[in-house]
Amino acid sequence: MNTASPLDSAVLRADFPYLEELAGGRPLAYLDSASSTQKPRQVLDRMRAFYEHEYANVHRGVYRLAERATEGYESARHTVATFVNAPSEREVIFTRSTTEAINLVAYAWGLQHLGPGDTVLITELEHHANFVPWQFIASRTGAAFRHIPIDDAGELQLDALDGLARDNSIKVVGVGLVSNSLGTINPVEQIAAWAHEQGAIIVVDAAQAAPHRSIDVQALGCDFLALSSHKLCGPTGIGALWGRRELLEEMAPFNLGGEMIRSVGLDKTTFNELPYKFEAGTPAIAEAVGFGAAIDYITGIGLSAIEEHEHELTRYAMARLDELDWVRVFGPPLERRAGIVSFEVAGVHPHDVAQILDWEGVAVRAGHHCTQPLMTRLGVAATTRASFYVYSIAEEVDRLVAGLHKVKESLG
Repeated sequence: MNTASPLDSAVLRADFPYLEELAGGRPLAYLDSASSTQKPRQVLDRMRAFYEHEYANVHRGVYRLAERATEGYESARHTVATFVNAPSEREVIFTRSTTEAINLVAYAWGLQHLGPGDTVLITELEHHANFVPWQFIASRTGAAFRHIPIDDAGELQLDALDGLARDNSIKVVGVGLVSNSLGTINPVEQIAAWAHEQGAIIVVDAAQAAPHRSIDVQALGCDFLALSSHKLCGPTGIGALWGRRELLEEMAPFNLGGEMIRSVGLDKTTFNELPYKFEAGTPAIAEAVGFGAAIDYITGIGLSAIEEHEHELTRYAMARLDELDWVRVFGPPLERRAGIVSFEVAGVHPHDVAQILDWEGVAVRAGHHCTQPLMTRLGVAATTRASFYVYSIAEEVDRLVAGLHKVKESLG
């Protein structure tokens, strides 16, 4: 790369055991971090230590081991709250994923507040996790379902907002902070201010943003924000929802069962306080601890350093791909793009591209990336996507380009 990386990649790569596995005599070039990130030893060791020395069910036992487990679980909640600058850690609810977090809002808030005459507004960029739940709840409640269109570069056409407000009674806006398909960075603060002018709430999908840039729910001005652990070096099966306390307080529970109750009688059940009202059953305890350890790991590196590292890698990748006149890159300009590059090779299906790259030890994602409406807008069925993280290096971009030449020789 032309600019020195702000990260010491050699030191950081030593934290990731996957790099010890060789593909054709070389470490795997893992360029699919937008799907899920690899896990550093610090996270794996923390989860192992928890299972071996601290494990018990949480919130229920008064013996010391259970108290230590509860302390680890609630410490992770505090870590997540600090990570997103939540006013209170009671506003942080552990879920299985970003998908479940958004479903929680769609069901617990949407079913209570949406009806005929209301409009749910999403964007044409949305991951299905922030698209399908709202589409479904709109159909259940009789609300209209509309979208903010994008231009040919994959950026939101914000000049369409006034027309949407004039013709619809906007009640909820769903928007991703960063597009998982194109890397587009959306102006959420501006959209949030507009949504509140309409009397609407705004729900932000931050799954693709949280691993790569600082998140501040107060600065964003959002009402709900969802993120996942597995996209920021943490384990799968755990995510978090942040919501404004006054909204969470008046919402009905999403799941019912143990732990989310205050009292149960034959005639009536009363529900627990926040956040436990929304955390039914035994939670993913070790995964929450791993989530907290992952946040500690990436904040120790520095989110600004991670963002700059990915920006330089993306700059380099786009320059290298620009050398190939048979490759078309999708998405916005570099300055409004996160560390994701989606492209197509002329005359070759993305699945075939990914297969040949795999033979060269390069792992990329091929498909619609859970954004089929976006693919329709782009006029393609699928794309090939390369995405970067803290362990990604320029040599892996070179291997990607060399692999694409093999694709062209074989199938182009």
